[in-house]
Amino acid sequence: MEETGKTNGKKQKPDWDLQKYLVIALITFVTFCCCILFFFVLYRYHGFREGWQKLMKVLQPIIIGFIVAYLMNPVMVFLERNILAFLEERVKSPRKAKKISRTAATIGAILFLLFIIFLLLNMMIPELVSSIQNMMESLPEEIDAMTAWVEKIFNGDDQLAYTLNTIFAQLSKNVEHMVQQLIPELNIYVTSITTGVVSFVKIIVNFLIGLVVAIYLLMSKETFIGQGKKVVYAVFPSKIGNYITRTLRVSNEIFGGFISGKILDSAIIGVLCYVGLLALKMPYSMLVAVIVGVTNVIPFFGPYIGAVPSFVLIALAEPVKGLYFLVFILVLQQLDGNFIGPKILGDSTGLSPFWVVFAILVGGGLFGFMGMLLGVPTFAVIYYLIRELVAYILRKRKLPEATVDYIEMNDVDLKTRELRYGSTQKR
Repeated sequence: MEETGKTNGKKQKPDWDLQKYLVIALITFVTFCCCILFFFVLYRYHGFREGWQKLMKVLQPIIIGFIVAYLMNPVMVFLERNILAFLEERVKSPRKAKKISRTAATIGAILFLLFIIFLLLNMMIPELVSSIQNMMESLPEEIDAMTAWVEKIFNGDDQLAYTLNTIFAQLSKNVEHMVQQLIPELNIYVTSITTGVVSFVKIIVNFLIGLVVAIYLLMSKETFIGQGKKVVYAVFPSKIGNYITRTLRVSNEIFGGFISGKILDSAIIGVLCYVGLLALKMPYSMLVAVIVGVTNVIPFFGPYIGAVPSFVLIALAEPVKGLYFLVFILVLQQLDGNFIGPKILGDSTGLSPFWVVFAILVGGGLFGFMGMLLGVPTFAVIYYLIRELVAYILRKRKLPEATVDYIEMNDVDLKTRELRYGSTQKR
């Protein structure tokens, strides 16, 4: 009886771990919800897309604010560091000095952005308007000149000259017909212009609101980062929290290095292109330089995308200079690809050329221009996550992590866990 009492008095351990089964149940529930969400998106794609577009319109000022704050953060850090060094010797309170330096640096970064935008618009808009006007006015004459040049080049081949002459004549008629149709359809174009003006005003308003959001983000960035980390460690275990924060840190390094480097690289290429075109006395120098500079932001395919319309513009005005432009742009892109780009960007993404092309094609196919622009750093982050996961699994299985070890291997020795090469080699 006493033994039975002692046995009944002890706390018996359960045969199964309740917490473990609760975790399994939670994971199952979340997986089930994700499956439902996936099929809902799949079968209600159009409705989901419309809802997503509406949400993006509502959040547009916030998104603009995040982008501006992210791009201007390096400028603000640079200004804050120098202003703080100046104030530390003149302001007794370190806290007050830091507050003043942060405020001044934030305002300075926003003013720097506005100055750059104003400078670019002041340089580009008059030249762009003038170039487009000249192009529209002289387009028929340039087509005739192109036709005469083709006839002169292919004077010995009557059939080819006749075919090309017919093409250019038809092109000239189409242009004249298009110009004649503009007058009766002025009402439609006025309506379109009005709609465009309203949309432009909305963009300006969203941009101004975005600047206000960016100021708040820059002023309190440490607080927002701290709150984000607090939420991560409150929701996830410490080990997973460490992994998430490390991944976000690496993502920030990849995106920040790639975007800032690409912007600087494209600006340099645009300036060099403009100077070179002026030296060669090319027509539409500013317009072509803007096209080349903007499209150069897109990795790999950018130079070719910008070169095609630029060549057409120059060739319509002066065919021979169009050929000179192709040679010039080829030299410029070789300079960028082999010297300027690597010097600025370095190995910011860690991707091979194949994966760069893959990321651009997939990103551009799914999300257009922004996909082509951000596809490379996004895929670089995915590539990093997969690489870390593979390395973790290989370490758990006590297998080598270097890719070179697997190139010529046959299989793995199940007893020694060593890689086997041929019939006798091991590593």
